[in-house]
Amino acid sequence: MPPEHTFLLVKARKYCAYQERSIFEVKTKLISWNINDKIISEIILSLKKDNFISEDRFAAAFALGKMRNNKWGRNKITYALMQKQIPELTIQIALNSLDENEYLETLKSVINSKNIDDENEFRRNNKLVRYAKQKGFQPELVWKVIKGEL
Repeated sequence: MPPEHTFLLVKARKYCAYQERSIFEVKTKLISWNINDKIISEIILSLKKDNFISEDRFAAAFALGKMRNNKWGRNKITYALMQKQIPELTIQIALNSLDENEYLETLKSVINSKNIDDENEFRRNNKLVRYAKQKGFQPELVWKVIKGEL
């Protein structure tokens, strides 16, 4: 690899070492550096070979982080990973790696954090379901938690 390409590779490695990145994010960053497609492909191939980027690792870290820190549900995490062009199978593996008990506790904390002053229980529950759906949780699961089945 020519010296100017080596400089770009080192810069890309630093970008990937800072936090987990998807191939899409790295490619977008390289494009912003005005690099041609051939060199971008070489750099991404080198980063993959040296294990600086891994879609599996990225998807698992992203899913866990969004669930714990942002209190997102599976639907919202799936959509965000699709936006980052992560393969469907990788997304499913990442979602399956989430701890079910922790996921339910996150859902319960989302529901409990929402203060709704509505005396009509039906309307209040519908508002809670809408809020939890907005955060990406599955409606069936939300209803079970609201009814106290989980």
